[in-house]
Amino acid sequence: MKHDPRKYLSDMLDASRFLLDATAGKTMQDYETDRIFRSAVERELQNIGEALRQLTSHDPNTAARITEHERIIRFRHALVHGYDSVRPELVWDVIANKLSTLRDELEAMLQEP
Repeated sequence: MKHDPRKYLSDMLDASRFLLDATAGKTMQDYETDRIFRSAVERELQNIGEALRQLTSHDPNTAARITEHERIIRFRHALVHGYDSVRPELVWDVIANKLSTLRDELEAMLQEP
């Protein structure tokens, strides 16, 4: 079965946009103290990492165009398998300083023919 790389890009873009909207006006303290909010943030980050992991398997050249693609996948693994050792400041740094770059890259890639 052929896997469409654009589906993975679209899924990552959707999760990125959702996270940026959901975290606007929020703080790391909100993330640390609100279990529902924390769960939603982590789930969407896991989805991004899993979609990128799948993209890497099916279209490694496209995946390699995403900044820090390997690091994103490792972060997904940490969220899933090392949930008890994930540092809140690291998660919040991703939200505050990395996610908009990913969103912008995905938007640009999806605009390509």
